Amino acid sequence: MTAYAALGALEQGLAYGIMAIGVFISFRILDFPDLTVDGSLPLGAAVSAVAITSGVNPYLSLILAIVAGSMAGWVTAILNTKFKILHLLASILTMIALYSINIRIMGGPNIALIGAPSVFDPVIGLGIPAHLASLVVFAVFAVAVVILVIWFLRTEFGQAMLATGDNPQMITSLGVNTHFIIIAGVGLSNGLVALSGALIAQNQGAADVGMGIGTIIAGLASVIVGETLFGTASVARSIIAALLGSVVYRLAIAFALGFEWGGFSFSPSDLNLITALLVVGAMSAPHLKKRLLAR
Repeated sequence: MTAYAALGALEQGLAYGIMAIGVFISFRILDFPDLTVDGSLPLGAAVSAVAITSGVNPYLSLILAIVAGSMAGWVTAILNTKFKILHLLASILTMIALYSINIRIMGGPNIALIGAPSVFDPVIGLGIPAHLASLVVFAVFAVAVVILVIWFLRTEFGQAMLATGDNPQMITSLGVNTHFIIIAGVGLSNGLVALSGALIAQNQGAADVGMGIGTIIAGLASVIVGETLFGTASVARSIIAALLGSVVYRLAIAFALGFEWGGFSFSPSDLNLITALLVVGAMSAPHLKKRLLAR
């Protein structure tokens, strides 16, 4: 793996790490299987791209993307809590609807941002090369998200969210409205995913309706790899592990795609296979380690 490929994988790991934290909130904290993220990531990209091309400040477009992603999450959670639709089915319905909504927002399947202002311009203006500016911006946003989420989960509302995912019967008996907690939590999760999509679109110079395909798989892989390598001793450690797991996951993908042995090499079409192997390895590693220690 070349240094350029490693740098690109690190950038992607940090950018998609924000998405992985969003997936962690829904799957691990709320115990809410949510496939909406496959639609909310391109939703954030679409909203940000349209806003920028309409003259909106790139940083303000990120806020609009977060709001749009949160609204998508609210729809999924409301379908589940108020209309009693199974959470998995509710998220699939929202994801399917978002495909058409994203095309409607962009006025087509994609929209270009080449030459348009972006959140990277101020950093480039400081004299930092473009390929390093994106790494700096992604790192700043990723660290900020980690700090804010950890702080939020230590608040009274955040503790109620943790309790809702862990023991909904108990927290309901204490008078907490678990429906509101779930709606807010799934909204927060998809808001972070949309933020990730907006940053990626500005970095790539385009938003595309298909850029969210496989998002949930990558997010779960990042969470599982992070938990396996860095542990889950506390909520704060688990959130940091999700971010670092995304970086490790992207580095592993870059290494696998650059791997050659005896004329054999992986191609981009093998990405799903590589992801499946990584997840299987990450999930089976603790069990294999336990068996080896027992022997």
